Amino acid sequence: MNVRSVGLKATDGAVRSGRVSLTPELLAATGARYSRNNEGLDSILAKIDPANPDKSVDSIFRMVDYGHQSIADMAPVAIFIDGVSVWLAYFIWSICPTASGQESSTRYIRLNSDGVLDPADAGIPVDARAAWQHNLESAFSAYSRALNFWEAAASRDPQIVAIPESILNDESEKGKRKIARMRRNFAFDRARYFLPAAAKTNVMLLMSARSWVQLCQMLLSHYLCEARRLGSLLREELEMWVPRLTKHASEIRSISLGLRDEYDSCMQSARSLKFCDAGDIVENTAKAFLEIHPPAGVTDSDIGRALEGHNNIYAWMGSPLRRTLVRFGWDAVSFAEIRDLNRHRTGTKTCQFIPRGFYAAAGELNPSLDKDEYDKLGRTGAALTYDSLARLQADDPAYVYWCLLGSQMSFEHATTGDKFVYEAELRTGAGAHFRYAQHLRDVLALWYARFPSTKGSILEGANEPE
Repeated sequence: MNVRSVGLKATDGAVRSGRVSLTPELLAATGARYSRNNEGLDSILAKIDPANPDKSVDSIFRMVDYGHQSIADMAPVAIFIDGVSVWLAYFIWSICPTASGQESSTRYIRLNSDGVLDPADAGIPVDARAAWQHNLESAFSAYSRALNFWEAAASRDPQIVAIPESILNDESEKGKRKIARMRRNFAFDRARYFLPAAAKTNVMLLMSARSWVQLCQMLLSHYLCEARRLGSLLREELEMWVPRLTKHASEIRSISLGLRDEYDSCMQSARSLKFCDAGDIVENTAKAFLEIHPPAGVTDSDIGRALEGHNNIYAWMGSPLRRTLVRFGWDAVSFAEIRDLNRHRTGTKTCQFIPRGFYAAAGELNPSLDKDEYDKLGRTGAALTYDSLARLQADDPAYVYWCLLGSQMSFEHATTGDKFVYEAELRTGAGAHFRYAQHLRDVLALWYARFPSTKGSILEGANEPE
């Protein structure tokens, strides 16, 4: 695990124009001064000693309470986090869903067994490490075979990839590279379900000091040692940039109790599942649900008019839609899709992390492909998912590292109508993953049953490849 912050530097154009550069804390302090004085920026900057910005923070703005979270909100910090598990990356995004940042994508990058979390960092008991290593090897073997399977299928039958004719007929080198990329990404999309949640990934986030402190609190209060280790490393890095704003970056007892309570609830619910053997962990049908609560008196026609002139996903949506409360989700979504649906969206998202099935993209097979061969891979994924469930039922918090990206859990999202429409359009549009596009179409079908006037106004896409 490697954690490094990166500072912002003024551009040549900004320097030529006489613009100043401030440390994150000094920027926050300068903004904070506005709440205590209306003297304006030039007057505030005149009090700063460029040779000693830290002293300026202490001496000029001593009247400001630097523990106040609104001050920390004005201090931006960018940190790159290398070598955390896929599971921990998901947990980070669940805490900071609207942060600016990116993560190494399983849809575009081939992962291998060299990049796996150390068993000590994962908290795997010594007597279980041989079994865990065997599971990891089985998972990566299945992933490699699935990747070869889908790559061969894409080469034999270009139609399965849904590559537009205009691209298939492009004989240029650029066109050939684009076709190769589409075929490769097609295979990654379908093979990634066999990747273990313990595979390593990289995450970059740009957030305010306040958000970083809140993330540290969650991580340092967690019962998993990988999370606590990352929390400590992040706190050390933050102290380089915002030392006065990180005093609350510590374990919080109420968070510790809350996280443990949620884990205990998952464990008790898991024990009520009556799977006899791994053969019962088969693909769940992922039934969608939708709850809609429009304002009093708002009708279908009102919601329909709220989308008049809505000609792209960023276009205007009217007040009746923005004021409508929406809760939607599915009883079983693969962890791969949960990770995608979890990032960059407002609202409250909840995943009860209990394995309920295994999704292997078997529904993507066409008659020309060897179903029996692929079923063997699916049974491997089901067996590994069953192992993770058994670990949870036996009260092993490290069970999350036994899961695969194809392991299915329940997932729900509470938001407003305009945000739901935007997500439905985005997640079915160009480049959208085939599986979560189907999930959103299933919810849209329920939406249209309630608001038929919106059909045609919501820009539902065909998730064609980019």
